Formats: sequence, C-alpha cells, structure tokens
Amino acid sequence: MADRITSPDQLKALAAKAKADIDLREGRKETQVTVHMGTCGIAAGAREIVAAFMAELAANGVTSTSLHQSGCAGLCEEEPMATVTTADGTLYRYGLLDKDKVRTIVVNHLVGGTPVEAYLIKT
Repeated sequence: MADRITSPDQLKALAAKAKADIDLREGRKETQVTVHMGTCGIAAGAREIVAAFMAELAANGVTSTSLHQSGCAGLCEEEPMATVTTADGTLYRYGLLDKDKVRTIVVNHLVGGTPVEAYLIKT
C-alpha cells in the first residue's frame, strides 16, 4: 500500500516527481535514449531497462536527455538494447543491457560525454 500524503510539502514533492517523469518521456531533447521494445526486447527485460534509465537519469540530474521507446531494431540476440542519439545525429547502440550497464552508460556517456565502448554493439 502506498504511503499516505499528510502534508502539502509531500504533495508538492509528489507533483514535482510526476512532472519530471513526464518531461523525461515527452518531446525531443538534446540527446535521446530509445529503448527497443519489440517482443524480443520485452522478453529479454526491456521494461526493466526503461525503469533503470528513468531512475539513473533522475539520480544524476540529467535534464538534457529524453527517454523513448520503439519497436524491434532487428538485433534480437543483443536484447535488451538501447540507442543513444546525440545532438549531432550520431547513434550509439548498446546491447545486452542490465541495470549496472545502464548506470555506467548514464554516468560515462550521458553525463561524462564518453561512450562506453565495451557495451556498444559492433556492426
């Protein structure tokens, strides 16, 4: 059962979190993260990857990145996977993701600007 809201400050905090979650998922920002959610991606854990990106982006104060979902990217053996698209249009496709890899991608690539070579899909 959810905690009860007992003060205006708690309600304001809840509203701020909801707004931040909506802002993350709407529109296009400087950088976009797209989690591939085809049947194979969902079966491999893509829902958890979306949740991990949401949590890590919020925890690291990343506001210049939006989070999106798409269908299958055609690389089922690499699921769950995500594509980072930078402002200049460069694509970085990450595969075989888990929560720890998402944390590393957010910290190193989305905050630090350095792609995580070890997790990139080589095509």
